[in-house]
Amino acid sequence: MADATQAWQLQDAKNRFSAVVDAALGGEPQRVTRRGQPVVVVVAVDEFERLCRLDSAAAPTLGRLLAAMPTDDGEFERLELAPRDAEL
Repeated sequence: MADATQAWQLQDAKNRFSAVVDAALGGEPQRVTRRGQPVVVVVAVDEFERLCRLDSAAAPTLGRLLAAMPTDDGEFERLELAPRDAEL
């Protein structure tokens, strides 16, 4: 997908923003460059939301993190911290 992405210089993307949006809505992500370096990609909102769902689905749950904790009852280094003042 990255190779087929249309690349626009920032000034051209600003001047032809409707074309950039139309192409993104047509399913073709549009890469925008500044000084020759890619800086943003314009995608349709449905594609953005799909990518967000994939990202959150890949995040580990608290249960998975807890299950992955070592259970060998090994020793670990404790930090020497001074207790903080608490107002009661």
